[in-house]
Amino acid sequence: MESTHSAGLTPDPLSEWVEEVRPTRAAALATAKPKVKYALPGDVAAEVRRAFIGTAYMREKMVMTLTRAAEAYDRKRYEEALRLGRTVADATPGVASVRELTGLAAYRAERWNMAKIHLSAHFTITGDPEHLPLVMDCDRASRRYRAVEKNFALLEESEPTAEVLIEGRIVMASAWADQQKYAEAIELLTRAGGTKQLRNPSFRHVRLWYALADIFDRAGDVTSARELFARVVIAEPEAYDAAARLAELGAGAPRKNRKRRTTSVSKKKVD
Repeated sequence: MESTHSAGLTPDPLSEWVEEVRPTRAAALATAKPKVKYALPGDVAAEVRRAFIGTAYMREKMVMTLTRAAEAYDRKRYEEALRLGRTVADATPGVASVRELTGLAAYRAERWNMAKIHLSAHFTITGDPEHLPLVMDCDRASRRYRAVEKNFALLEESEPTAEVLIEGRIVMASAWADQQKYAEAIELLTRAGGTKQLRNPSFRHVRLWYALADIFDRAGDVTSARELFARVVIAEPEAYDAAARLAELGAGAPRKNRKRRTTSVSKKKVD
């Protein structure tokens, strides 16, 4: 050690040690939220448990499978929702909510035959005609027009709500238009109020106007098609492709009618 170059040298005093504190990501920690566990409504889960025949373990597994199916449907993963829903539907075929979810997932996935099976089963179990227009639409997509007419007659006999009845009429008229039976289709929607001018139309009236405008366009009645597409654009500017269809027919975007003032603003009395 005595022969080294550092022998006899006194090292420099150490500098004062200062702790370096790095700022934490408060914003990231604040936004981090615990993931909310998805759960079925209690009555649906209880119905599946009652309907399933098997061990307690498999019963809870069915509930969890249906939960995953409902979550997938809400996240618009319709193929996954259909696959999981079919598993539960095969095990509990008499549960209406299972049939409804599986049928709606199949409809969204454009599996027409499967959607018809499950949605028809939902109607058989509950007697509720809510989804019969979708059953009709499945038959229309498969070009089974006699089945469309049969289900439309069943819908009318089931005392549906106004919204459901309008949807059924739209599907029936569209099926007739597919067969170039334009007169029958136009008459059906006209009797349903498709040509009525309303100041504050509801969603079903906008749907009716659009469907009738489409049939007029297919039938070659451009003037009537323009008028009805214009009504749709005035009521709901972003509804469907009405604005584009109107432009294709050579008409510009219509303007809303405003009530004409009878008194000048400057002459109105101010309290």
